[in-house]
Amino acid sequence: MLMQFQKKVLIIYTGGTIGMVETEDGYATKSGYLHRVLGRMSELFHSGMPQWALIEFEHICDSSNISIRDWSAMAHTIKDNYDAYDGFVILHGTDTMAYTASALSFMLEGLGKTVVLTGAQIPIGHARSDARDNLIGSIIIAGEGRVPEVCLYFGKKLLRGNRATKVSADEMEAFASPNFPPLATAAIDIRYIDALVRPRGEKLNVVDFAEDLPIAVLKIFPGIQFKMFENIMTENLKALVIEAFGVGNIPQYDAELLPLISKAADNGTIIVVCTQCLRGKVQLGTYETSSALKRAGAVSGRDLTVEAAVTKLRYLFAKRCSSERIKKYMETDLRGELSE
Repeated sequence: MLMQFQKKVLIIYTGGTIGMVETEDGYATKSGYLHRVLGRMSELFHSGMPQWALIEFEHICDSSNISIRDWSAMAHTIKDNYDAYDGFVILHGTDTMAYTASALSFMLEGLGKTVVLTGAQIPIGHARSDARDNLIGSIIIAGEGRVPEVCLYFGKKLLRGNRATKVSADEMEAFASPNFPPLATAAIDIRYIDALVRPRGEKLNVVDFAEDLPIAVLKIFPGIQFKMFENIMTENLKALVIEAFGVGNIPQYDAELLPLISKAADNGTIIVVCTQCLRGKVQLGTYETSSALKRAGAVSGRDLTVEAAVTKLRYLFAKRCSSERIKKYMETDLRGELSE
């Protein structure tokens, strides 16, 4: 299905609520359904819309089932069609959309065109669906091509993909970018903040992530018993992301975590400390309760989202960086994912 206009946008449908239908077991994806719905949307045939085409993945799925293999399929679909289109829209479920947006921001090296991820909280076939506005805005933004980055468009805001995180399961504004302003907002006009946009890449290259890379995320909470996690702190664990309190603080009441962290560091495990807070950044050493982490060999994730921390680690391992370089680059901005 292809409409005629100057700009060309490829829509890549991976699944998610946006194209789901009601079944006896709840909402579920249905092959071919979205294609038929889009064909009946008069807005998509308006003279002001870019030319568009749709590719539906063979196995569309709920985004909770998205895998690293799916990330590679998305990245290579963009690369295979890169010269034929001016921009790309990925339709995706909301649950893991921020992970995919972060992953693609690292996988797509040298990106010079706009890639927008979007979806919906309510399926497109429902009267109150937010899908139409999210879809139309994404197609227009991708066609205009003013933001050569991987972005996430939802609730009239264009967010940098590796700065976004899901903040609501039932509100229409499901995503936020707590530590970085939107790249654009949609009102009567789409207002871009050009000063925030990263430079345009010159040559696209896809960096594939390994599917069997052992990475763990440990969320700290009051009363946590660290001995429960001793079994995962082996030499096979390549990286550990710690979601600490505040600016990087951890409890010290049982004196068990730091020996585990030191053991992991001795095994070559990369330890990155992020904050559980939506806003602000990790500053190891500000308090006594975080200084010990720094001495044990942990590095600061600063204002990285957990989604960005996990996918950035996968990228750096895929680039075969040494442990010292990974530690350095985790505290260095590569794709606009953290504040200098």
